[in-house]
Amino acid sequence: MSALLWLLIALPLGGGALLAVFGSHFDRHVPAAAVALALATLGTALAAAVTRPEASTPLFAEIEAGLAVDGLSAVMVVTVTAVTAAVLVFAVGEMGGEENRGRFFGPMLLFAGAMLVTVTATTLPLLLMAWELMGATSWALIGYWWRQPKRVAAADVAFLTTRTADLGLYLAAGAAVAGGVGGLRLDALPTAASPWLHVVVAGVVAGALGKSAQLPLSFWLSRAMQGPSPVSALLHSATMVAAGAYLLLRLDPLLAATGWAGPLVAWTGAATALALGLVAVAQTDLKQLLAASTAAQIGFMVLAAGSHGVTAGTTQLVAHAATKSALFIAAGAWLTALGTKKLAALRGAARAYRTVGAAFIVGALTLAGLPPLSLWAAKDEVLAAARAQGTGLYALGLAAAAVAAVYSIKAVWYVTRPLPLDPEPGYDTEQHGTRRIARTTPVPLLMLTLAAAALGVLALPGPASWLSRLLGAEHEPYPEPWELALSAAVALAAAVLGWSWSSGRTPTPTAPERWAYGWLGLEQAAYLLVVRPVMKAAGALAVFDDRVVDGAVRQTARGALAAARLTRRLDDEGVDGVVRAIATGARNLGRWARRPQTGLLHQYYAQAAVGFAVLVLIILLVR
Repeated sequence: MSALLWLLIALPLGGGALLAVFGSHFDRHVPAAAVALALATLGTALAAAVTRPEASTPLFAEIEAGLAVDGLSAVMVVTVTAVTAAVLVFAVGEMGGEENRGRFFGPMLLFAGAMLVTVTATTLPLLLMAWELMGATSWALIGYWWRQPKRVAAADVAFLTTRTADLGLYLAAGAAVAGGVGGLRLDALPTAASPWLHVVVAGVVAGALGKSAQLPLSFWLSRAMQGPSPVSALLHSATMVAAGAYLLLRLDPLLAATGWAGPLVAWTGAATALALGLVAVAQTDLKQLLAASTAAQIGFMVLAAGSHGVTAGTTQLVAHAATKSALFIAAGAWLTALGTKKLAALRGAARAYRTVGAAFIVGALTLAGLPPLSLWAAKDEVLAAARAQGTGLYALGLAAAAVAAVYSIKAVWYVTRPLPLDPEPGYDTEQHGTRRIARTTPVPLLMLTLAAAALGVLALPGPASWLSRLLGAEHEPYPEPWELALSAAVALAAAVLGWSWSSGRTPTPTAPERWAYGWLGLEQAAYLLVVRPVMKAAGALAVFDDRVVDGAVRQTARGALAAARLTRRLDDEGVDGVVRAIATGARNLGRWARRPQTGLLHQYYAQAAVGFAVLVLIILLVR
């Protein structure tokens, strides 16, 4: 049984690695191979969801790399693999022969494989490995067109922002070890000893909120729009952005173990849903609108996690994954056909390309939370969980739901306008458009749209009870009929308001609109409050290092050299001089001693006579 689980992650990870490394050698066959791998992974995920396999292998001393498919991960593995397969089919028509398809499809499979490991991991070290791989592949995919500096810069911003938040998970792992969590199992984290328990929770919350682009780290999602459309479709629906919300849902017992984590997470999610919803309303670019709406919709999942509504958050996640991937595929198809993603230039796009237009309208109405589409019922489940925590939280969530209807209807308003008399001047602002929809677009687009519309059944009483039992969360609140009616009325009223506002909107934006258009200035604030102080501190430390630490080392070296030179002079001129003088004296004495040694007998007699005379003279003088 465990072989099935290993196969589930080996197919995308192994196949993706092979395509990334060797794909350029058989570029024509890469798309078909990638789609085949994705479909095989989907089949394996369906089998794993039914059989619920478990597997583990030793990783470090007393720590295992554990994998398991339980109720929550069974839902997630099917969602991730289904969306991945649909997006890769769409990508076949998007990534033409002029692109390096091995370098695209390989990382896409690696990206999906990392998400599969994330949702099935039962130990923190393995989850961290998958978390890191997801971040690295997202960087490679967002910066896929690496010859364009703005896209590389966008990939860097997204990578560094999420990496900053990821440090929280490392902090959590260290605190878990200090708190005595044996084996670093995820289900054992709530048993960490206090005060390490609070550090573990804080680290997990920081990592999850950063990955899911929640306040105040939402701006990286705007930068991620520089990547290819299939990357956006996958990243915004079932993988990286959803990973943070999934982790919070997975670790609901950990949030419940402290009194502050749940409310903090819930209020952050609700605030993000409202604030980023307003950002979406202000956008004039379709992909930017969808990006801001992703952060806002993920905010509902985070709100559910903080309110201990695991079933509600899971339903919202699945319904949003289908909806958002369909909307991004439609936006990508128009970008390829018309070369633009500006809303003003997309007037009438739904009339010109009716299949894509119909799918986009259904997806946008689903995103608006209009009944009976999926996100209407899913959002009400989230709001029911929020109401159980407090009326203020419920009211904030309901306001965010109204804003969701406004930005969704705004997008519908633009694409359903009559075509301008001469639309061509507005096209090709991003790239040269093909003026056609790829043949690989309709099938995945329509399937995802159908799923987006129909997944609301998961919130109906019968299926909702089944899903709650599957997730082991039977006692969660379910929305009352008046709540369903109220949210439907609010969404309809907001939709009408949004339609009227779009019709009468003036071309000159107001100051609040400009502020919201710039994503609330979050990136500038992060630059001013974090990046610039860190860079200045780094510069000051570099100067300290150069002038103090390195300076001390250099001065020490200079002193040692000077001492060595002085010692050498003393040695050369002192010790060696004395030795040379002694040697010279000895040599001179020897030379003087050799002079009487002439070998002539008469001279020896004369020397002996002189010596004897001198000796007699000394004796006489001494006496």
